[in-house]
Amino acid sequence: MYTVVTGAAGFIGANLVKALNARGETRILAVDNLAHADKFRNLVDCEIANYVDKEEFLARLADGDFDDDIATVFHQGACSDTMETDGRYMMRNNYRYSVALLEWCQNNDVPFLYASSASVYGGGKVFREERAHEAPLNVYGYSKFLFDQYVRRMLAERTAQVAGFRYFNVYGPRETHKGRMASVAFHFFSQYRADGRVRVFEGADGYAAGDQRRDFVSVEDVVKVNLDFLEHPERAGIFNLGSGKASTFNDVAAATINACRALAGLPPLPLSELVRAGAIEYVPFPAALVGKYQSCTEADLTRLRTAGYRAPMMGVDEGVGRYVRSLAAAAG
Repeated sequence: MYTVVTGAAGFIGANLVKALNARGETRILAVDNLAHADKFRNLVDCEIANYVDKEEFLARLADGDFDDDIATVFHQGACSDTMETDGRYMMRNNYRYSVALLEWCQNNDVPFLYASSASVYGGGKVFREERAHEAPLNVYGYSKFLFDQYVRRMLAERTAQVAGFRYFNVYGPRETHKGRMASVAFHFFSQYRADGRVRVFEGADGYAAGDQRRDFVSVEDVVKVNLDFLEHPERAGIFNLGSGKASTFNDVAAATINACRALAGLPPLPLSELVRAGAIEYVPFPAALVGKYQSCTEADLTRLRTAGYRAPMMGVDEGVGRYVRSLAAAAG
């Protein structure tokens, strides 16, 4: 039977495929949209059994082509561009597609583990999986919020596992294709490698320069949580998936630069010295992001821990350091 990974050529999807391979699983059905073909590189070192275009996949499901031949669906596919303004496309791609796939899984008793997003919380200050704290700031966040609401309504009568993970700021290998939507760790590494400095936003929304805070979580931890839930089909619901600790953009900048310095045999420097040396440069906060920007996020992991996931999450020093080493190795 197939393990299906949608968005398989994307960032988190490709990391899931690679991790499944490491467990000896190769009967993987990769589902994606390769209109932007460069994503294929994420799967070059992976083993899959078949590839199906995302639109073809739904049609073939409806035709019964995969009846009794799918064991699990990891639904990672979505448009994740928070600046996308075509609401019809976003709702068709992120909401309606997810509903159709979930309904098929429920009708066929197939576990469904899917990607939600911390964007559902909008500009709020409490990041707990409760309706009172959810107020997305853009149509991407709304598409994720609306599907979570759909899931909540059907959980009591589910026929198989349904688990949604609200990803916070994920970083790690296999995100190069994302361009401007790649993580700040990726952009900081690229900037430092090219110019010897990184660019961080000046203060906004009451925060000092570079002091905006996000919950940065390694894709390694994201994959571990998904696979842990795969082994525990009794777990169901919607769960935050972050590190559980907010870090500043200054923290990520310093971690990135010091990891690069370590590769060059140089000692780490504190933030103040990196700023004084010009390795960190503060740039104006973009006007286009005013009112649409989460200045502070921190995942409340209570529900995830209560469900039984106990492994520690990596902090930015460890996680960014590991990521920088992989980026440097890939860049030669």
